[in-house]
Amino acid sequence: MRRNGEIIIIEDDEDDRLFLRDIFESLGYPNKIKFIEDPTDAVPYLSNPSVVPFLIISDINMPKINGFELREQIISIAGISRKCVPYIFLSTSKNPENVIRAYGCNVQGYFKKEEDFSAYKIMMKNIMEYWLTSLTPAMSL
Repeated sequence: MRRNGEIIIIEDDEDDRLFLRDIFESLGYPNKIKFIEDPTDAVPYLSNPSVVPFLIISDINMPKINGFELREQIISIAGISRKCVPYIFLSTSKNPENVIRAYGCNVQGYFKKEEDFSAYKIMMKNIMEYWLTSLTPAMSL
């Protein structure tokens, strides 16, 4: 994880991408936002040794592969998992089964997508501030 690294957002829904783009623009963090619409493009992108993101935010319900399957792929690849990038799920679902399954995939957070811009902005700011002050193993390498 690099504090100045990209924020990778894996999200197939265009409206959700636009909403998140507006939120991050309003927050004013210097990190580049990289949207990945097709979840099957995430592993090849993250496998590039020069890509060391600050944070990965992923939807769960996506076509081709869902967020759980994608997360399992990511943690099975040593070159990606060694980067120690925090992985956060954003979902419309508060289903306890999804939350349990998410944490079984070793994610660092599970949050419900908000419909209200202000509430969503506060949630994303809290996530960002937490990870900006957190230490991870990759930072000590």
